[in-house]
Amino acid sequence: MRTFTVAERRARLGRRHFLGIPADSVDAVTGDLVGLHATDPATPYLSLWARVPGVTVADVDTALYGRRSVVKHLAMRRTLWTVRTTDLPLIQSAASDRVADNEARRLIADAIKAGVCTDGDAWLDTACSAVLRHLADNGPTNATDLRRALPELSGTYDPAPGKRWGGETPLAPRILTVLAVRGHIMRGPNDGKWTTSRPRWVATTQWVSAGNTVDSEAARAQLVGRWLRAFGPATATDIKWWFGNTLTWARQALRDLEAVEVDLDGTPGYVLPDDLEAEPQRGPWCALLPGLDVTTMGWFDRDWYLGAHRHQVFDRNGNGGPTAWCDGRIVGGWVQDGHGRVQVRLLEEVGRDAHNALQRRADELTAWLDGVRISPRFPSPLSKG
Repeated sequence: MRTFTVAERRARLGRRHFLGIPADSVDAVTGDLVGLHATDPATPYLSLWARVPGVTVADVDTALYGRRSVVKHLAMRRTLWTVRTTDLPLIQSAASDRVADNEARRLIADAIKAGVCTDGDAWLDTACSAVLRHLADNGPTNATDLRRALPELSGTYDPAPGKRWGGETPLAPRILTVLAVRGHIMRGPNDGKWTTSRPRWVATTQWVSAGNTVDSEAARAQLVGRWLRAFGPATATDIKWWFGNTLTWARQALRDLEAVEVDLDGTPGYVLPDDLEAEPQRGPWCALLPGLDVTTMGWFDRDWYLGAHRHQVFDRNGNGGPTAWCDGRIVGGWVQDGHGRVQVRLLEEVGRDAHNALQRRADELTAWLDGVRISPRFPSPLSKG
């Protein structure tokens, strides 16, 4: 059985995640990594800064809102992603459809419980149709204006009756979520800065050409295969977690791909059958990644690149904060001081050369941010301390 050492996995990570060897475009990074986390609006911009030399905020905005070669879409684990537009059919079928079914079912149950409707399916269909008609007639529209224009979006529910965090909550945002995760609408032009999310909603058919529907089983194999190319070797649990599905689903994908079982320091892992070559060791590298970066969040089993730093780098809900990397492992994090300068906070000794390399990256990020303050949506203990 082929054995992958921790050192080899770290070397593969450096190359395949464009950290040790940079990428040449926004689309290349987004496509090869399947998607970039976008729950925090700043994350895809900073993830791309770390991987594409010379990339600017304007470059990312052009890809999102000009060329529309990448778009934001709710998918794996009910997480918002920036994904390549040409990958939408795969992602929709392999991940988003499942999330959409769950979201619609819960929304209908809450609407009926709140007394908003008695026939939940008809109520939701009416509301969704009203949104689509409005967008077809009026073009990109923000959520506030949609609620003002459409009585079909009225109605509230109490997510936690009797609790201090409960109270009357509008149903309209959840209707838009269902439409978005079904692939019928998407986040269009952003009316806020790149560090905030104030999207105008657009009808998908008016914004992009998403391509033909893909059979769910074929989509599963293709998408898991793409992911395994970038993230493998990985365990079945890693695949289950990353895609937000079941172990049965993950194992079937591995069988369909004829994935090869390998040894990961005593734990079974998997790679594609044509991906067993030894990974050459390359020169040292360092990186500063944002909170929720796709690499930091890439695996369920993280000890091989996280070590003893889990409680400093991740919050209690498993959200990764801003991180500092050396040669395929997390060695600390980063924050901004009162003047906006990026400061590296190390959790272990890295040696003078690596320390200097991280400081250079911190200075480069300070210059790139040009006074913009980054407030991670899910700060880690390290970034708060």
